Amino acid sequence: MPFAKPEEKVLVLQGGGALGAYQAGAYLTLAEAGMGVDWIAGISIGAIHAAILAGNPPEDHERKLRAFWELVTDDVVTFPGSDGPMFRALTNEISAAKAATLGIEGFFRPRGPFELLNKLFSVDFWKGPTSFYDTSPLRQTLLDLADFDYLNEKGPRVSVGAVEVESGNFAYFDSRHQTIAPEHIMASAALPPGLPSVEIDGVHYWDGGMVSNTPLQYVLEEPGDHPLLVFQIDLFSARGHMPKSLLEVQQRDKDIRLSSRTRLTTDRYLQLHDIAGHAARLREKLPPELRDDSDMVALYNAGPHRPVTLVLLINRPGEFDSGTKDYQFSRLTMTERWKAGQEDAARTLANPLWTGRELNRSGIDILDLAAPEGGIGPHYSKVSAL
Repeated sequence: MPFAKPEEKVLVLQGGGALGAYQAGAYLTLAEAGMGVDWIAGISIGAIHAAILAGNPPEDHERKLRAFWELVTDDVVTFPGSDGPMFRALTNEISAAKAATLGIEGFFRPRGPFELLNKLFSVDFWKGPTSFYDTSPLRQTLLDLADFDYLNEKGPRVSVGAVEVESGNFAYFDSRHQTIAPEHIMASAALPPGLPSVEIDGVHYWDGGMVSNTPLQYVLEEPGDHPLLVFQIDLFSARGHMPKSLLEVQQRDKDIRLSSRTRLTTDRYLQLHDIAGHAARLREKLPPELRDDSDMVALYNAGPHRPVTLVLLINRPGEFDSGTKDYQFSRLTMTERWKAGQEDAARTLANPLWTGRELNRSGIDILDLAAPEGGIGPHYSKVSAL
């Protein structure tokens, strides 16, 4: 039956480093269309975006997002007349090499030779360092671009994922349950061995993308009685083409490993949803004395009972992308990804499957409507289990 309560709007942001400009463009298009969000869940660069968005009033979102991306990107030197495809691919690789060698302003810097030598000649030289870069610049950037008092007191709910280094367990830091600080965001973006772990209350954490690069499962499994409208903005595409070179193999390998596992999560969600539906129908057939039996209650509560609409926006590989695309911070590429996010969001919002969707019907609707003609999509799936 239809649900009377309004939808809870959730933004789910995958990790992906320099690819994150796609998320910025897509989000701003959604916001312009009135899709303000109640909850932002992110990993790595998605966690950084979550802090910026939740840590500022909506009217400042575009300015702060642009400030971040202008800070962490720069222009690679080009030459007149050298703007062909081969040169563009070369400049992308130069940009990635520059990031790996010199670091990214406002994000991370390479550890200096004197720091390494100091460790070498110290009595505990075998204990460090544990990363190639120092992320103290990121902490200052977060403080400059996000008001953490606003985030915790006025902004939408924030959930960011990280991995405990010693146990290997996945953990979420959630503003509904704790006060979020820059360290929680940095922990979610601490990808080893490049970036150091972040210590929080005596526990060290690494990037959540090491276990799961998207927080969709966490969002779907959180209790609640409002229908969910989830905009999931992925930076790696699970589907792609057969590689034709070693460079393409490197890129495809990264896409598969870091894509969102959306199908696995939604299949599990649907299975639990069906179990709960069968239990609800069976419960009505039982005599009153058995309806509250503990086994029946457990089956009934196995799955969620609120409807979900999952809208997918997926950054698909670009013409000049390679295996270095997630640390290729050239401004030209950033603006292209930003524009691609805007276009995909606009295409989705204009699609009749979005504009004509049924609101708040039991089950889960999955919409992947952004793929351009000839690409993978559009796709629409509707399941109603109760």
